[in-house]
Amino acid sequence: MKNIYFLAIVLWAVSCKEAPKEAQKKMEEPMPMAKAVSRNYPEALQKVFEAHGGIEAWATQRTLSYEMPKNKGKEIHTLDLKSRKDRIDAPNFSMGFDGREVWLSKDAAYEGDAVFYHNLMSYFYAMPFILGDKGINYEGTEDLVFEGKSYPGIRISYDSGVGTSPKDEYYLHFDKDSNQMSWLGYTVTYRSGEKSDNVKWIRYHDWEDVAGLILPKAVTWHAYEGRDIKEAKSTVTFENVSLSVSAKSDDFYAIPEGGSVAERKNK
Repeated sequence: MKNIYFLAIVLWAVSCKEAPKEAQKKMEEPMPMAKAVSRNYPEALQKVFEAHGGIEAWATQRTLSYEMPKNKGKEIHTLDLKSRKDRIDAPNFSMGFDGREVWLSKDAAYEGDAVFYHNLMSYFYAMPFILGDKGINYEGTEDLVFEGKSYPGIRISYDSGVGTSPKDEYYLHFDKDSNQMSWLGYTVTYRSGEKSDNVKWIRYHDWEDVAGLILPKAVTWHAYEGRDIKEAKSTVTFENVSLSVSAKSDDFYAIPEGGSVAERKNK
């Protein structure tokens, strides 16, 4: 009896010492996306999520990384799925978002708009799960028809003040047999700030299993006339994809020594 009593005291003392560390750990780590998981998504979207491994499983992941082959060498993209900090490393530049500012490395040979590009491909790559974010509105839309097959769809719009271009709209179309995502239509309002009726179309046609989640290996932009999809134009492939439940340090996403804050371009 005395041994049991003594053991109880030891366990109580150990738990008291461990509690502050656990409390500190919880304060340092962002809360998981429980609210996003518990949202009442449209039934069709919920089925799409499930066909890709489930949004609950997606919410347990923290860091996404992949490579994109380019003419001047591969780009390595890294995204924190909770804070949305990101970084791209290429042979002739690095850019990223530290949570406040978009930055470019010193002497970066990048002529595009880093504010527009830094998370663009990660947004396309993280479909369909990125469409489970807060501040999104869903409604039905007419089927998309390609090569005689109809793909049901969901129209996505954003609340005012959400993201860099809240007036953008997206159209997710899925295979009615498998419920996997097949097409993404999107408008671009980044520079004008005004709504657009020009919907561009990407075909999601090649998938792979990454940590139990079904993510794209390749996506293809198509020519189009309204909702009439034409020939394929360009394909982007994703290689060496990885997901991790661990976060990278803040220093990884911070502006490097000699780097500068990127400015938004109007053209």
